[in-house]
Amino acid sequence: MQGIKLGGTASEISVGKVAHGLMTMTWTPNPVSDEQAFEAIKAGVDSLPAGVKMFLNSGEFYDNSWGPGNLKLLSRFFIKYPDYTEKTFLSVKGAMSASGPDGSLQNLRRSVDNIQRELGSVKKLDLFEPARIDPKLTVETMMENLVILLKEHKFSHIGLSECNANTLRKAHSVYPITAVEIEVSPWAYEENQKAVIATATELNVSVLAYSPLGQGFLTGTIKSPVDLPDGDMRMKYDRFKEENFNTNLAIVEGLKAIATKKAITPAQLCIAWVASLGPTIIPLPGSSKASRTLENLHGGYVQLTQDELRAIKEVISAHPVAGERYYGAAVQMYLWG
Repeated sequence: MQGIKLGGTASEISVGKVAHGLMTMTWTPNPVSDEQAFEAIKAGVDSLPAGVKMFLNSGEFYDNSWGPGNLKLLSRFFIKYPDYTEKTFLSVKGAMSASGPDGSLQNLRRSVDNIQRELGSVKKLDLFEPARIDPKLTVETMMENLVILLKEHKFSHIGLSECNANTLRKAHSVYPITAVEIEVSPWAYEENQKAVIATATELNVSVLAYSPLGQGFLTGTIKSPVDLPDGDMRMKYDRFKEENFNTNLAIVEGLKAIATKKAITPAQLCIAWVASLGPTIIPLPGSSKASRTLENLHGGYVQLTQDELRAIKEVISAHPVAGERYYGAAVQMYLWG
């Protein structure tokens, strides 16, 4: 399992071809035990060769109370397994306030200091991402604020999340962006995704493609809305609502047929397809089980033939996705900032 080089200021760092999203370990109605979470993290790290790090993705607000539960879990992990600090590359999203994204120097400093305080002294924050672009500031001003904190050694690399291609280009002109995090999957691949991927390829910026499995829908394991546990945030998503569910199942069935023919899982097919979209793309699925971490990781090393790529394109074209990516105007307004 060879690695892929990160972009921007991390171009000398090699990571696995599939990253590991940690959100569902703590931001769920039933958070998993430390033992299960730790084994899920270790499984991916241990499968990579020496010199290749596992890219871990967390958030300042990844728990049911919009708090630091995910960071606290990571702190316990690195205290128990200090040898894994150098085997992992940690990215954390933050800088959200009660009124939305806040890219002011004061709030960025608050966020970064809070993240490091919760992580503790064993693991240093490698890459920091404002979770959304603050519309109250120019992106150049936000970047200048981030560079101040970077030069204070608060973190080592700068990332962006949910930005458009023009924003990425402007930000990169101020200081090299290492990674940009956007949603990419067979049901989230439209003009904005294509533009960001093209710009990131040109600028040698890594694209962290989150939700490559459509929040789990595209794995084929969710047969109806009732399969979601009580309190699951996906119950609010348009694409999981009953009026859209059966329409979107057609996409799943089409992908499942291609995966079966290739003797891989639908999840691995989706991850392989996302990875094929550009040379700097790193699929970012979430996992809270060791077996799923390994399944996902192996998906990044699956090679799809031109016939298979055409077949996937035909499925996507024949079955337009029903429903919006998120829910509510307050959330939608900060997408593609």
